[in-house]
Amino acid sequence: MKSYKTVFSSMHTHTNFCDGKDDIETMCRAAYNKNLYAVGFSAHSPIEKQLGIKSEWNLKEEKVAKYINEVLAAKERWQSKLKVFLGLEVDYIKNIRSPLDSDIKALNLDYTIGSVHYLVPKDTEPFTVDGSKEEFEKGLNEGYNGNAQSLMSAYYDAVLEMISSGGFDILGHVDLIKKNTHDKNLWLQENEIKRQKEIARAVSKTKIVIEVNTGGINRKKIHDVYPSLSFLKIINKYNIPVIITSDAHCAGDINGNYDNAVQTLALAGINKHFLFNGRINNNSVWQKEIIQ
Repeated sequence: MKSYKTVFSSMHTHTNFCDGKDDIETMCRAAYNKNLYAVGFSAHSPIEKQLGIKSEWNLKEEKVAKYINEVLAAKERWQSKLKVFLGLEVDYIKNIRSPLDSDIKALNLDYTIGSVHYLVPKDTEPFTVDGSKEEFEKGLNEGYNGNAQSLMSAYYDAVLEMISSGGFDILGHVDLIKKNTHDKNLWLQENEIKRQKEIARAVSKTKIVIEVNTGGINRKKIHDVYPSLSFLKIINKYNIPVIITSDAHCAGDINGNYDNAVQTLALAGINKHFLFNGRINNNSVWQKEIIQ
């Protein structure tokens, strides 16, 4: 990563408590060595009980207390060197899981990322839009009778519902659906742009910050950030704040491809990003940074 006067953080990270490779201390050390302002831990929230399926990538219910204790211990250890924040990435699944759920709110988290990974078509099994291509194609064919437009609409409907419900601070990888569709031309681009404008309009009426997520590039799944350049141009028109994140699943990706994020933001006409600074009176506190 090139040298900037601007400071950065890494607020979307996963450890070996869910589907990450490294432990909390290793991730803190990596953030410190990269001169980051802060690191936030955002394990995938427990989902098995709510969804009725087994998940290899979500935090287990029985490990929640240990996860919290280890993050809080790291916060204490690193307090003079690095800001450490306790969070979760919480899935939104209508009537099943939400950042507003009482078990999530009871954890007294510093922050929450709201994301849509799962779609639950009627009378078929839930599936993840960012899972394997085989899982995605099965979900498309069995859940939506091969109608990609219906699947795309269902995804953005879920994102809009989550925004309307609220209860989270950062909107996670808002166009995640492109991971398995970016090279297929499954629907008309103008139809997706219309939905993305709806998303931006809805977010602009809230205090939600949208992440510019480099995780797909880090894991070599796609070649650009979430959200895409065209979506970021829409986001810029609505003057929505953004935060650069790496969605790191290992220490080596703690600020992976931030140069790419900065360049994409510049092309979208955005020259600033925000740093999370904790909560006051249950409101998230953000610090604006001009990128230079």
